[in-house]
Amino acid sequence: MNLHKEISFEDEICADLDAAGWLYEEGSAVCYDRARALFPEDVQTWLEATQPQAWEALTKAHGHAAIDVLCDRLRKSLNDRGTLDVLRYGVELIGVKGLVSLAQFAPASGMNPDIVARYEANRLRVVRQLRYSKANENCIDIGLFLNGIPVATAELKTDFTQSVGDAIDQYKFDRSPRGEPLLAFASGALVHFAVSNRDVMMTTKLEAGATRFLPFNRGNQGGAGNPVGGPGHPTAYLWQEVWQRDSWLEIIGRYMIARRDKKKQISGIIFPRYHQLDATRQLRAQVKSEGAGGRFLIQHSAGSGKTNSIAWSAHFLADLHDDQDGKIFSSVIVVSDRNVIDAQLQEALFEFERTKGVVATITSDGGSKSAALAEALDAGKKIIVCTMQTFPFALEAVRERAATQGKRFAVIADEAHSSQAGETAAKLKAVLTPEEIEEISDGGEISTEDLLAAQMAARASADGVTYVAFTATPKSKTMELFGRRPYPELPVSEKNKPAPFHVYSMRQAIEEGFILDVLKNYTPYRLAFKLANGGEEWDEQEVERSAAMKGIMRWVRLHPYNIAQKVQIVVEHFRENIAPLLDGKAKAMVVLGSRLEAVRWQIAIEKYIKSQGYKMATLVAFSGEVNDPEGTGEPLSETSARLNPGLRGRDIRDAFTDEDCKILLVANKFQTGFDQPLLCGMYVDRRLAGIQAVQTLSRLNRAHPGKDTTYILDFVNSSEEVLKAFRQYYETAEIEAATDPNLIFDLRAKLDASGHYDQYEIDRLVSVELDPSATQGQLIAALEPVAQRLLHLFKEAQERFKAAKDKTEKDEARDEMNALILFRNDMGGFVRIYTFLSQIFDYASTEIEKRFLFYKRLIPLLQFGREREGVDLSGVKLTHHNLKDQGKRNLSMGGDPVLLPPITGVGSGSVQDKEKALLADIIAKVNDLFEGELTDDDQLIYVNNVIKGKLLESEALRVQAQNNTKAQFAASPTLSNEILNAVMDALAAHETMSSQALQSQKIRDGLKEILLGPGELYETLRKE
Repeated sequence: MNLHKEISFEDEICADLDAAGWLYEEGSAVCYDRARALFPEDVQTWLEATQPQAWEALTKAHGHAAIDVLCDRLRKSLNDRGTLDVLRYGVELIGVKGLVSLAQFAPASGMNPDIVARYEANRLRVVRQLRYSKANENCIDIGLFLNGIPVATAELKTDFTQSVGDAIDQYKFDRSPRGEPLLAFASGALVHFAVSNRDVMMTTKLEAGATRFLPFNRGNQGGAGNPVGGPGHPTAYLWQEVWQRDSWLEIIGRYMIARRDKKKQISGIIFPRYHQLDATRQLRAQVKSEGAGGRFLIQHSAGSGKTNSIAWSAHFLADLHDDQDGKIFSSVIVVSDRNVIDAQLQEALFEFERTKGVVATITSDGGSKSAALAEALDAGKKIIVCTMQTFPFALEAVRERAATQGKRFAVIADEAHSSQAGETAAKLKAVLTPEEIEEISDGGEISTEDLLAAQMAARASADGVTYVAFTATPKSKTMELFGRRPYPELPVSEKNKPAPFHVYSMRQAIEEGFILDVLKNYTPYRLAFKLANGGEEWDEQEVERSAAMKGIMRWVRLHPYNIAQKVQIVVEHFRENIAPLLDGKAKAMVVLGSRLEAVRWQIAIEKYIKSQGYKMATLVAFSGEVNDPEGTGEPLSETSARLNPGLRGRDIRDAFTDEDCKILLVANKFQTGFDQPLLCGMYVDRRLAGIQAVQTLSRLNRAHPGKDTTYILDFVNSSEEVLKAFRQYYETAEIEAATDPNLIFDLRAKLDASGHYDQYEIDRLVSVELDPSATQGQLIAALEPVAQRLLHLFKEAQERFKAAKDKTEKDEARDEMNALILFRNDMGGFVRIYTFLSQIFDYASTEIEKRFLFYKRLIPLLQFGREREGVDLSGVKLTHHNLKDQGKRNLSMGGDPVLLPPITGVGSGSVQDKEKALLADIIAKVNDLFEGELTDDDQLIYVNNVIKGKLLESEALRVQAQNNTKAQFAASPTLSNEILNAVMDALAAHETMSSQALQSQKIRDGLKEILLGPGELYETLRKE
């Protein structure tokens, strides 16, 4: 029995292809022309069947030599233009009118019977044991031909005796492409497969030992490989589905893309990966089946090739016809901020159609966006690419045409992030959480998902627009907005929750080697510090605990000593661990909590690098401007010469590619959507939660030749929280439960019960809002009585609070103010949740809609302000500081998945007594948290309490400080000598640190820098 041998595997594949309509004849390999790498018999038969006049002209001119003339010309064209171009666009021959077509690909519609007949005449042939070489008798297991032209080869290995790796090695080391027409890049077979019973790998370019094979597997339960348990080979999908006649012709005709360099020479050929093929085909089939108006969520990991998937999706949807051969979409809108999307779409579509101008790009440059959009839409441009900033104009334009002209459109949203302002930002506030809104206010970026949610204001009513959202990390609201329920006709339930339409998981991308696992070298740090409040007067000042804690932590993060310590860790870790990677080309990113922190860090890191004499440059990136209260008074932006002198008018992305630019500091920028494969290290000094942790740390995961490791140092987050966030997206994102649509009714009942408005006032506003001839004056008149009543109540409570003589009166007044603030927040919650849920559920309730309009107009009129005691931190001192390395960890993302939380608890807040504490108590508690982690050898104590104390005893230093500038004082030889004396005096008490300082001039210089900086030695001496 030979069942376990390779020949049996080969038999089965060829038999399946034979039964599926491929030409297969045992021994047909003898008809193969090795020198030309053609199957001449099929070339001739194809021409005779589809272009008899051309064949007649050839035979008339050349007689029996006609086939040789044709094949010589064909081989010359293949060498000059490449196989893909020849198959799509034919060749020219002397004596033959027009182009000689070498293949016919399926038309977008079936309205031309001649084209359909030529398509049916395509000759697909499988040849086994193909002896291809002109130099020897080497043979390849399987060759695939289209009308006599080679399109694929395959080496087979059965897992009973060998593996797919052996097939790859055979290609690399025994199948040299040099001098072999069949294996030559671009002019020979288009793709080469290494196939075993379990795995399929493929490449489009054989380069001997340097050849890179990519997985072409379906995936197995969220990971790499293929599903098992079927009736046959796990890889049978390759020949039974992918090589199926219509599928294979479509891949060659409409999927494969020849990439060209600046000289227009073919530099690479793109063959779709299995998940790209599967997703785009499923999407097209579903849209064709249900028509326009659907919503699709495609969860494809980083490293999945989303740019190409979007290009193919746009191409197919733009050409999609229904069963009556009617075009489904007038245009396809692609929303992306990726610079490469437009260029790749243009390039890909030109490869497919040889037609310029099928893609229009709308930007804010060079005139009106709305006019450019209208022109592109009315001209029937197949595909229109717009940025996130221009998307609101595009959506408004397509909706207007859908409503008035009956046109249908598709919107494909790339996973992009951008800073927002103006009208778009105002709309976003209706759907963003308070935390997201606060982040935007500090220069943060929002995602395409948020933008779509904000713009889809038509809510549950169908608008004829098909939405396709591509993202690696869908949020809960994205899942609910674009996800699909298994049983759409049934209500939402535990077994009928919205889910992605198609998934290519992070786990599969990691296991297949397309991205790296960034959690393999994750090192958390723990910050320990103590504070002193500097005087008894602090003991009597009450503050809100949350405000005090937030203020204290912000104060610590911005403290010069804290920043200096972290800067030193970052730079030295980079130099030791990251700088040597990728032949010295590796880069790193520092992620900071605010724009002000980014400014302070940039100044500190540049100062440290310069003081150490290191040859490296840094950049800092943030949006807008920052006014540093401790700076020069000038507003700073990322283009300021003080921060980024090496920018020289360039974009940050471009400047970061400079060889000497090693570290990029960011605050609410480039944490998402930033692809720099040379990034090997990340230093995190900001709180990251959930999706933000995944998106930020994933900046490191891009693959690059030679890149096999990454490093993360995290000063803020716990490894447990980070791991939990990644597990949400490691395989398929799943929400814990769909949002309860009754939330809106519960919140309406709570707001109605407040007694702050009545039904008459709601109806009065709605009648004005819906009257097309109404004026703004009427709108104000309808709302002002309600607004003034609420503002008056708040002002009265505010005045009583200020005039209160005892604690009870003060608490009662504060509670009234908080109740009014809570009422306004609940109205905002109602608007936000209804804007979202009404896109999913049809409430069919005029009363709910009325309140939505009423609250939406009332909220902006209620500017209460907030009475909160300030937290004065001017007297607080940092006395202890310790950053403890908690050890490098390999965080395994395997294990039970973590579900995305549903939207719950909107409007569930209530007025509660704020927990009060003395500022001194809060400081003591912060100190107590770290008790036992700090010793008297900590550097800050050593500098402030020991060395500085000794120096303050020096009369000579006091005189110099009184009579010199700080710069002159810093240069004083007396200061250096006194520091050395102080170190020697401290030797007994602090032997370890003093010994190091005595032996190192570098350490003593560092001590001087600390003493003159955060140690404030000069200032203290002048006060004495």
